[in-house]
Amino acid sequence: MGASKGLFELMGMQEIEVSNFLPTKKEIQVSSKSFITEILDKGESDKIELLAQAKRLGEALEVVTTELMKVIPQENFEAYGLKGTYRSGGETINYTDDEIYCELKRCLDERAEQLKMALKQDTFDAYGNQVPRVSTTPRKSSLAITF
Repeated sequence: MGASKGLFELMGMQEIEVSNFLPTKKEIQVSSKSFITEILDKGESDKIELLAQAKRLGEALEVVTTELMKVIPQENFEAYGLKGTYRSGGETINYTDDEIYCELKRCLDERAEQLKMALKQDTFDAYGNQVPRVSTTPRKSSLAITF
């Protein structure tokens, strides 16, 4: 892909078959997958550059969406294929107001630290009991991208 052609320009040239002037979520997904598959199949594009452009476009749209959400009335609506449902934030219980809860949480936090240490070396709790080596669960690997 030549340096003069950006992802945004390519997206503008992409024909989207839709049932009305605003595509549905499904139409956007299908069209977008088709669009990127076609670009990648041609093999003329730098995949990292395309990703960089896509991340920047996504960030721009995220900012626009956030700013618009600030000025949209906090009420239910249905328009242009969107359905907005107002949800009250509700209440959160302040568990830390309870002394017993705080003490139990502190004990659990201490035990968690002992279990972490036991994975590296033999360790004993305050009662002289050996802290067992517990199993671990692997987390999904991922590629973090920043700009």
